Amino acid sequence: MQKKSKVSEMGKVTTFYVNGTLCGIEILTIQEVNKVTDITPVPLAPDHIKGIINLRGKIVTLIDLGSRLGLSSDDEEGLGGRRNIIVHSQGELIGLLVDRVGEALEVDWAEMAPPPGNIQGVQGRYFKGVIKRDEGLIGVLDVEEVLK
Repeated sequence: MQKKSKVSEMGKVTTFYVNGTLCGIEILTIQEVNKVTDITPVPLAPDHIKGIINLRGKIVTLIDLGSRLGLSSDDEEGLGGRRNIIVHSQGELIGLLVDRVGEALEVDWAEMAPPPGNIQGVQGRYFKGVIKRDEGLIGVLDVEEVLK
């Protein structure tokens, strides 16, 4: 009897932290990572919308990922060392505000497990799955679900 083997599908994720939770985003959806600069507040916007920024002439909505996921930030007093991950979503650029960026890791998508019901208090629906690494479990973010 032969055992079925999973086909290896290699890819890359960029890791980041939101209130100590290790997350990742598929690297192909990321345009760039930068420091947070002048943010213009948007009146009457939901709490998770931090504001808008001007990125080389393009207006980018900035989402506080910690707030959106129901986690507080490590840096409540200001923007400090926080970073902005610019992603592509439905033809637009969106900024995801995170506490800090980790590293780019090569992963085998075949090893990704379905997300549990929650990941450190965050609803599993915001994640495509989890990947086990030496650093711990990496929750791979479903950007489209976060932006709904």
